[in-house]
Amino acid sequence: MARVLIKLGKWIAVVVLVFLLSLLGIRAWDSQRGDPLAPWQTFVPDELTPSQLDATDWRGYLAAEQRAFDEVKTEVTDKLDPSERVASNRYYEGASMYPGHFAHDWNRSYVLEPAGKPVGAVVLIHGLTDSPYSLRDIAELYRAHGFVAIGLRVPGHGTVPAGLTKVDWTDWLAATRLAMREARQRVGPDAPIHMVGYSNGGALSVKYTLDACEHNALPMPTRLVLLSPMIGVTRFARFAGLAGLPAMLPRFAKAAWLDLLPEYNPYKYNSFPVNAARQSYLLTDAIRSQVLRMASDKQLSRLPPILTFQSVVDDTVSASAVMRTLYAHLPKNGSEVVLFDVNRNHRFDTLLKSSSLTALGRMLPQGPQAYRSTVITNAAMDDDHTVARTTDAGQTTSTTAPLALLYPFNIFSLSHIALPFPPDDPLYGTQPDMSEDFGIRLGVAAPRGERGALILNLNDLLRISSNPFYPYVRERIEALLPAEAASPPPKATPVAPIAH
Repeated sequence: MARVLIKLGKWIAVVVLVFLLSLLGIRAWDSQRGDPLAPWQTFVPDELTPSQLDATDWRGYLAAEQRAFDEVKTEVTDKLDPSERVASNRYYEGASMYPGHFAHDWNRSYVLEPAGKPVGAVVLIHGLTDSPYSLRDIAELYRAHGFVAIGLRVPGHGTVPAGLTKVDWTDWLAATRLAMREARQRVGPDAPIHMVGYSNGGALSVKYTLDACEHNALPMPTRLVLLSPMIGVTRFARFAGLAGLPAMLPRFAKAAWLDLLPEYNPYKYNSFPVNAARQSYLLTDAIRSQVLRMASDKQLSRLPPILTFQSVVDDTVSASAVMRTLYAHLPKNGSEVVLFDVNRNHRFDTLLKSSSLTALGRMLPQGPQAYRSTVITNAAMDDDHTVARTTDAGQTTSTTAPLALLYPFNIFSLSHIALPFPPDDPLYGTQPDMSEDFGIRLGVAAPRGERGALILNLNDLLRISSNPFYPYVRERIEALLPAEAASPPPKATPVAPIAH
């Protein structure tokens, strides 16, 4: 019997090996299709290592950042082939979306100083493939209330997509520690420090705060504000590294990429490397393990209050992981989650998947919880008016408050990418502010025609890129801040401690 089992085990091992080799062969073959890699997908600018980041300060980080951007100018922009010098390429100086043309390049780290002495500081951390641009409106809100706002460019971002092929999540976390050190230095030992994290930036904010609970030398934030936080990712991300194995051979270098797309967005990469997916999984896995360990050891009591905004349907991160991995373990410390439901107007009944219609019910657990929950949803079926249904911590009954906001008739849900952007955002807004021009207006692009004719990713066109409920998000964040200004001053020009 033992010999039979051993023989069976060998056969199973052979079958699995053949299956994996077949998958890798298909992956290698598939990677050969399409155009060759472009310069922005092969050149990797130098970034500081975690040990270097821990040893330097904000001034040193900005200097290293400047060197990275100088390298991109020299090795990518100045060396483009004629075929790459096109109006839709953000790395071509003649393109309208070339960031070097703008009054300020929001791909870079920035500091917004308040008018007087800061009453506190906020560190803002953007998402994966994103840039500091994504949280600039929230940064200006904090500045208007007397906070110094520090917008961090996470290593590997803002320059070229190839920067994400070599970066490690520990690089991102080391940069987060640096930004928090700068925040504490600027406002002194007693002033509040908030962290605002979007997507991957939300994960970094949570990971940093968990570390601060265990290490007193790290400045502890007094509050977290999370938008579409990356607390869990898809199962594919766990094994994404396998998809890149053929890239170990130079001939199959394109296998290191999950998406190879034109780069027409001045403040976000369209191309997506395997390593980025792999690092996102490793970061979320580290968070999950640390939360479970600290919850078991009763070490989460030091966590500050967390305010999270999350769409119940999210194709980028696991929305349910926000509740299952994070909120299920929070102490009763004044935390709240705000969930944006799908549009329940009957016009979408036959178009929405059943999993989308039931997503809200799966996310909210039964019984009283340690946190407050608010659901933004339709006031009633066939009604575009919306309400906020709130259940306080420790309670099971909710209160309903009407909102002065309509669920847009043509929007069936929010999206992962929409939450931090107001409708008047000049790049992503559905009603863009025309006083700023970044060379393209992605929020109003709704072309119709034959597939394959555009350079645009049609999946991205379908996704809403700004938040029709952003006034509510802004109002909720503003309620956390002191009334330092009677009215918000005009948009400020970012300032940094050193000149570029």
